[in-house]
Amino acid sequence: MIRNALRQWSRLAIVGLWLFLLAPAAHALDPNLAKQLAAEDSDAKLEAINSIAASGDAAAIPLLKAMQDDALQLFGERLVIVTGSSAKDALTGEAVDAPAEKLTAIVVNNRVRGVLDAALAALKLVSPQREERLAAAKIVASDPDSAMLPLIKTALVKESDAELKTLLELAQALIEIKSEDATARRAAAKVLGESKSSQAKQILTALMQKNPDGSFTENDAGVRAEAQKGIKAIEQSFIVPQILGVLFSGLSLGSVLLLAALGLAITFGLMGIINMAHGEMLMLGAYTTYVTQTLFRAYLPQSLDWYLIAAIPAAFVVAALVGVALERSVIRFLYGRPLETLLTTWGISLILIQFVRTLFGAQNVEVANPSWMSGGFNLGADIVLPYNRIAIIFFAAFVVFLMWLFLARTRLGLYVRAVTQNRTMADCMGIPTPRVDWLTFGLGSGIAGLGGVALSQIGNVGPDLGQSYIVDSFMVVVLGGVGQLAGTIIAAVGLGEINKFLEPFAGAVLGKIFVLILIILFIQKRPQGMFALKGRMAEN
Repeated sequence: MIRNALRQWSRLAIVGLWLFLLAPAAHALDPNLAKQLAAEDSDAKLEAINSIAASGDAAAIPLLKAMQDDALQLFGERLVIVTGSSAKDALTGEAVDAPAEKLTAIVVNNRVRGVLDAALAALKLVSPQREERLAAAKIVASDPDSAMLPLIKTALVKESDAELKTLLELAQALIEIKSEDATARRAAAKVLGESKSSQAKQILTALMQKNPDGSFTENDAGVRAEAQKGIKAIEQSFIVPQILGVLFSGLSLGSVLLLAALGLAITFGLMGIINMAHGEMLMLGAYTTYVTQTLFRAYLPQSLDWYLIAAIPAAFVVAALVGVALERSVIRFLYGRPLETLLTTWGISLILIQFVRTLFGAQNVEVANPSWMSGGFNLGADIVLPYNRIAIIFFAAFVVFLMWLFLARTRLGLYVRAVTQNRTMADCMGIPTPRVDWLTFGLGSGIAGLGGVALSQIGNVGPDLGQSYIVDSFMVVVLGGVGQLAGTIIAAVGLGEINKFLEPFAGAVLGKIFVLILIILFIQKRPQGMFALKGRMAEN
């Protein structure tokens, strides 16, 4: 039994010895290289950072992280990491009694900090955690350094994740495209062409440029051929995202125009009032959103992300009340007098603008997006669909749905349609037309207030906010047909799409001029708009 036990122990000892011999040797940081991090010369610091990162030693991560956080300091000739009131040796980890007055800070400027970020990312390429490797690969691929190439190649050999391998191959190609070896540059150009990124397109395009003497920047014909092929492939991959991006931009603009014009379409169709103060209802809704945000910051900071939900009904009520007050005090005396109405409402708009300037100041105020509306969806080809504009599109659709329910399923909606088609006949049938007038004017103003809430999420809020949308709102109403919900929707979305498709070719200003010309030509052929009202008044 003793012999068997001895045999087993001897076998275990031999296995342990072999495991010890075969285990990879632990890396030790070069003390001289580490001390170079404290050099006064930035170039010496950068050389040390790149050399440490290129070694692939994971033990260097705490050292570089401390330097990044300004926690790495010099105690005599010794590097220490300071945390609060305690300090430890940066190389051995031993506790050090280092009085604060004897510590010397290591200066880390923006240039050094940028290289530190890349170095730490490169060292994390071999992390066991996929999330860390993915974040590191994205940083390295965005701005790779030639000193990181050996570590990138090592990580690429070990990596099995497809997404990470693609990022690492892109980083390697971005470095090797500057190589002196034409074969390496050809391979890199091929990888860049397959990456379908705008960064790769810019690099490949630069290779095809000519010098003042007529020679190409890239002297190898094979590299240029791969670059040309890659540029063509990237441009083809960009076509669909770019078209989708333009369609989305047009739909987003159309949604804003729809919210701005929806209330105007109802009031203009019902009363024939050219309300030049309608844009100021948008402005009041936007400022109500700003006030709601301010109140939430002061009294409900823990619920700040939900201020927008509270701002929606508040903006509707404020704009609706102002609209009712205007109709009851001024506009009801001007029915049937379009010129006087236009001048009066224009004067009212100036009064409202000056009132807001006095109350909030002439400078624009900022309304921040809630966290759940920040960011966007990346379509590729540098096309991002912002979440705030996506939310506005859905919000506009929801408001339109509520308007349809109101007009088609409520008694007041029936009255509105009756008065719009034939006011005299509706009055004879017992419909209280004065009451319908002020309720509808308030509703239209309230909807404009909701449009102001939406506008506050895509730009700054200022006293002149409404002036930018009043003309476009009237164009939408006239093109769609007075008092027609379907026509207003189609006109708003159509004008938004046409504007966005014309902008790349004609610019924003000329694009609007072309749209105005198209509307004038259309109205010449069809004065009643796309959808004409049906009824005796319309026929007369």
